[in-house]
Amino acid sequence: MNEYGSLKETLSFYDIKTNEPYYVSTGNQMFELPKKPFKMDFYTFCICTSGHIEIEIDNTKYIIEENAFLVSAPSTIVRFVSHSENFRMKILFFENTFLLKNIANPFFIEKLDLFSKGSYTVCSADCVQSKHLFILLNYLYKQKDRTDRYAKDIIRTIIINLLLEISSVIEKSGKELSISIEQDNSNLYYKFLHLVQQRVPEQRSVQYYADQLFVSNKHLIAAVKKHSGKTPHQIINEALLKVTYVLLGNPEKNIVEIALDLGFSSSSSFGRFFKKYASISPQKFRKQILK
Repeated sequence: MNEYGSLKETLSFYDIKTNEPYYVSTGNQMFELPKKPFKMDFYTFCICTSGHIEIEIDNTKYIIEENAFLVSAPSTIVRFVSHSENFRMKILFFENTFLLKNIANPFFIEKLDLFSKGSYTVCSADCVQSKHLFILLNYLYKQKDRTDRYAKDIIRTIIINLLLEISSVIEKSGKELSISIEQDNSNLYYKFLHLVQQRVPEQRSVQYYADQLFVSNKHLIAAVKKHSGKTPHQIINEALLKVTYVLLGNPEKNIVEIALDLGFSSSSSFGRFFKKYASISPQKFRKQILK
């Protein structure tokens, strides 16, 4: 479903090229930040270089100040709430397929434990750590227009080095990260997450995902529970809730239309689902974000 806002659509509106598998900014002020929630299309790294911003990520608010950063996976829902006049940030977007072209392990990014909150992490770097990150981002920016034979491989290598540095900062910050478990169950968990991100809201049955992954329902539940502490059903509903947040930010659709788009039989059943997980009715939530 592409009826809600996306980062790619926002960037295109400001004439920023989105046909490339990666993008890195200068760190200068680029454009007026969008007011409506939007869904990340890429893996994203944003680090604040001055000022501060209040940001809402998957319905949780954070203040990101100088040297603090956000790293997020596709499907993360973001809303910019407010920011200081001197707020500036450096941004990197990239597609998974571009980065992993010559890497055998398709779960390389997941293995770095970048996403302590499931699909994102907000973290603060010290001066030395942020200096290393800025050096890599600046070097990456200088390489972005290269067209020689090894240009893309060089850019991939810089991004990989940057991700390793980010993972090191997160680890040293003391944030609680996912505990490693045995390889088979870990890969199954990541495959399940990826599939959920691709198929929700169209597919919401745990059995569907078990069938797609060629495992039993019981085995999938055990693997997901062991890795995340959640059931597959909870993860599916959390992903569905993320989509719901964005759709409710679109004033062109009424509640009934949104409920049907998400596969609910009625607006009342949708309302019960939303209030159970968001602790507020869809109508009240919409009023809050469309003020």
